[in-house]
Amino acid sequence: MSTAPPDAGFPYRLIATDLDGTLLRSDESVSRRTRDALVAASAAGAAHIVVTGRAVPWTRHILDDLGYQGLAVCGQGAQVYDAGAHRLLTAVTLDRQLAGVALAKIEAEVGPLFLAASRDGLDGEILVGPGYTVTGKLPSTPFTDASDLWTAPLNKIYIQHPTLSDDELADAARRAAGGFVTVAMAGEGIVELLPLGLSKATGLSLAARRLGLKAADTIAFGDMPNDIPMFAWAAHGVAMANAHAELRAVADEVTSSSEEDGIAVVLERLLG
Repeated sequence: MSTAPPDAGFPYRLIATDLDGTLLRSDESVSRRTRDALVAASAAGAAHIVVTGRAVPWTRHILDDLGYQGLAVCGQGAQVYDAGAHRLLTAVTLDRQLAGVALAKIEAEVGPLFLAASRDGLDGEILVGPGYTVTGKLPSTPFTDASDLWTAPLNKIYIQHPTLSDDELADAARRAAGGFVTVAMAGEGIVELLPLGLSKATGLSLAARRLGLKAADTIAFGDMPNDIPMFAWAAHGVAMANAHAELRAVADEVTSSSEEDGIAVVLERLLG
């Protein structure tokens, strides 16, 4: 599948958008202004790919509600999902032995962690252990025995700490276990352990290749440190006004917040 050449007035053939805090407002809706701007960019020849830290089971209902039919990169790059066909195209899983070693090293550094995990697949459960706080009202399955984490393939493990901030926990996890897993900070209370080397850029590059597109064709929008690899890959990175300071520091520009239609502000300017 390929896209048409962009209009002379629109410089990109691919628009990559994070979901939470970027495309979505706090109520998980997308404003009419942002929808219209994306439709106009599509008419100008640009494809749109959603790139989210959420695994498919926590993403699918949002894409369905939006009527989104394109490709989505889910699970921090672990999954490429065809939303129109409801089909998983690629999947990368976490080496459970390495993950176990990583957890042990992190806990040796900071003490006991609260854990959750995302099982692989279209209908993979999100397992949540004692003490772990899930953001919002996303569906999850509780567990009490840590051995339950390892009974099926995983695409990520979530960690929380009773006293450390997200930034402090992510930094400590990288120091202790950065040679075994990738550590990503994706939002408030969301620090993740991923397959080593995996990032949003990994999944986005695979999805873009399916559309016959390249990094040089891409403008990316995001709000958290897990978007940094995607910004490094894309030709142009746009941080939302509500973005984490680490992402703002590497962005090519900063737009309005997700509540104030920051994606639309940029796309309307580029569309002229």
